[in-house]
Amino acid sequence: MPALATGAGPEPGLYELLAALPSQLQPHVSRPEDNTFLQDMFGERSLRSLVKIHEQLQLYEESKPVPVLDSAAALAHELSEELQGKSANGEIKELLQLLAKPHVKSLLSVHDTIAQKSYDPILPPLPDDIDDDEDSVKIIRLVKNKEPLGATIRRDEHTGAIVVARIMRGGAADRSGLIHVGDELKEVNGIPVDDKKPEEIIRILAQSQGAITFKVIPSVKEEEPTKEPKVFMKALFDYDPKEDKAIPCKEAGLAFKRGAILQIMSQDDATWWQAKHEGEANPRAGLIPSKQFQERRFSMRGPVATLPLQRTSSRRSCKHTLIGPQPGQHTATAGFRRSFRLSRRDKKTNKSMYECKKSEMYDMADVPTYEEVTPYCRASGAKHRLVVLVGPAGVGLNELKRKLLISDPQHFSVTIPHTSRAKKNQESDGVEYHFISKHLFETDIHNNKFIEYGEYKGNYYGTSLDSVRSVLSKNKVCLLDVQPHTIKLLRTGEFKPFVVLVKPPAIERLRESRQNGKIISGKDDKGSAKPFTEEDFQEMVTAAQTLEAQHSHLFEKVIVNEDLLTAFGELRTALRKVEMETHWVPVSWTHS
Repeated sequence: MPALATGAGPEPGLYELLAALPSQLQPHVSRPEDNTFLQDMFGERSLRSLVKIHEQLQLYEESKPVPVLDSAAALAHELSEELQGKSANGEIKELLQLLAKPHVKSLLSVHDTIAQKSYDPILPPLPDDIDDDEDSVKIIRLVKNKEPLGATIRRDEHTGAIVVARIMRGGAADRSGLIHVGDELKEVNGIPVDDKKPEEIIRILAQSQGAITFKVIPSVKEEEPTKEPKVFMKALFDYDPKEDKAIPCKEAGLAFKRGAILQIMSQDDATWWQAKHEGEANPRAGLIPSKQFQERRFSMRGPVATLPLQRTSSRRSCKHTLIGPQPGQHTATAGFRRSFRLSRRDKKTNKSMYECKKSEMYDMADVPTYEEVTPYCRASGAKHRLVVLVGPAGVGLNELKRKLLISDPQHFSVTIPHTSRAKKNQESDGVEYHFISKHLFETDIHNNKFIEYGEYKGNYYGTSLDSVRSVLSKNKVCLLDVQPHTIKLLRTGEFKPFVVLVKPPAIERLRESRQNGKIISGKDDKGSAKPFTEEDFQEMVTAAQTLEAQHSHLFEKVIVNEDLLTAFGELRTALRKVEMETHWVPVSWTHS
């Protein structure tokens, strides 16, 4: 920007420079709207007023004026009393009226305060009848606005005294630095509180406006400010303090929804943590139940009633997999690997690295409350996060995977399963399956090398951990669909799985979108294709509800597959964000 041409003469002030700016900048502005913007901005009255004030303050700093006297208010009062006895002419009456105006009195009072440089608040005098043996007291005066004070009180069980129970981080009491946990409260605005209940004291505080004066006996050990590292927790349940009968102060509680990121401000209390929503401008923290306390409460309620994910029908030997088209959907292609899918959905033989029964018990013991998280963004050249799709049979997981593979085969890939069955003539090892002996398969099972496996018609089928590693090592995104209880095995820093639940729409829409769809029955090796039945629709909806009820804390994204193209677009967008943007992940993933 060129120097402003101010011409000859004395050095111009900031106000003159501001007035000259639009015309000086006009030759350098190419667009009319930019010129209009500059004219409006520099012509703003409030900006000009601020500049004038700034110039006057600069003059004050340069001249450093000294007040003639620091008792103008007292002088005005003396003058008013003296004039009262004089002859009441018009000028004297006008002067008396001016000196009696509240604004003039306030102006003179402010003048004296600045002249005397007396900026400390005026505290009430200490009582004259204080016993020498009485504990030292502290008089605290806080100005109360609409914001709560941010402290809770309780009655000490042993002494009966009213003491400060906790200080809410970031609240008015915390910011003042004058009130501490353990301080004994003696008076509020001159009202003794020894004989009052905590609820009555809270009412006194609620009704008080402006300055509030506390008389307290300081605790023996005052808190020292500590710089704690920032801790963030992902909430795995919904919480409303208004519905919580155990919270010591409902007004101090912090409500949140499942999936919210909370910054933990204090864990000093084993039962009630202090937290605030991440990124929230308000510094004041609120009370939330601690992890240990919430786990105890959840465990006391007993386990959530569980429904089988797939109900085996007496007419079918194994559950169904969607092969027929939804609107705009591809039909099944070669290499569908039906035997593997059928083996996975056979509850009698399906297993994972944990036995299924043990895994369900393990999940129930792992009560979802909070999970410590940290921001994570994939570095350039780092391995991609594993993408795990979960959903009930028939919801369209295979079709979504297939569309992703077709959309970018160089970027997305799937694992190649292992099997112990003999290789057929048209098959190649490492293409349709990795063919290994039954003995080697059982050895790998024993060595926990499989994410999940199953047995179908005497042959083993399974997905190995090494097959996932093989895809990721090629700098590709590995797409995997598994039973929900195996997700726990994959939630490690090595795989950093992005878990997506795909669920069906409402049953009415489900009937419409799958009216031409077909399913594979497990009656024989080939798997005969049959139209969906009403029972299939009901099972799909019920299974999705069960998945969401039991495992929702594991899902980072939920997609309703009402229309395949729409669901695919939503999934593709989510996967792009996972690769490019910062997400919250378990802190253990970044430390492993």
